[in-house]
Amino acid sequence: MKEEEKDEMYNEIEILSLLDHPNIIKFFEFFEDERKYYIVTEVCNGGELFEQMVNKGKITEGDAAMVIKGILSSVNYLHKNDIMHRDLKPENILLENNMEFDQIKIIDFGSAAKFEDYEYSRFDEDIGQAYYKAPEVVAGKYGPKCDLWSIGVIAYILLSGIPPFNGANDSEIQKRAKSGKVTFTNTVWKSISDEAKDFITTILNKDQNRRPNAQKALSHPWIKKAEMIQRNNLDDNCAQDTLLNLEKFGASSKLKQATYAFIASQLLSKNEREHID
Repeated sequence: MKEEEKDEMYNEIEILSLLDHPNIIKFFEFFEDERKYYIVTEVCNGGELFEQMVNKGKITEGDAAMVIKGILSSVNYLHKNDIMHRDLKPENILLENNMEFDQIKIIDFGSAAKFEDYEYSRFDEDIGQAYYKAPEVVAGKYGPKCDLWSIGVIAYILLSGIPPFNGANDSEIQKRAKSGKVTFTNTVWKSISDEAKDFITTILNKDQNRRPNAQKALSHPWIKKAEMIQRNNLDDNCAQDTLLNLEKFGASSKLKQATYAFIASQLLSKNEREHID
């Protein structure tokens, strides 16, 4: 294991050992021997969030609201304990064994970091996936509110199946995110409530100083009504469009990750060959 990977793993263990929240994966024990490291956590057999939404074949605005409420609750807890996740994305959100959307678990704290002052943006590490990365992270001057931006992106995708800022490559995606222009022109949005759109617009504020914190976001009307709207299905056509979009986006995202992994492996092989030469 590389030193960088070891540091990330030890960081995750240290942070997880401090946490106790119903929407955060529970850490039990850590072991290591001469060859491997073992992290013991609770079991979540419900699968990844997006995959289960597609598999379920049906989505409601309430489902999305309940998921976001759970993420916000966990992020509010993290921030109150001076910890930010920095890599919130659907792949890091699991469902519990019953696969209900109101029972999610946040995982992967390898990129998480402790901070001292909530309002002081002193971090400059470029961390996270392009789709979910806040503009200030790209700029290299950010704080814990980068987590709120990621939540806004996840909410947009849950409701429409498409990302709010898209592009042919990471640079193009980040350029569009920097503009901060959120649109709801896709036909799938015609049956989504104005409150949901307002929540997304509010939380996807490109100015981190004007972006609400997690506690304030939890008081937004759309979140407060989450349980009530959970019973109201989206328009059948739009719901189907959302699921189809979600399936396509998920496949595209995984293809991009596989491509990056292949390129990285080729570069590594090249470097190793040069070192041997």
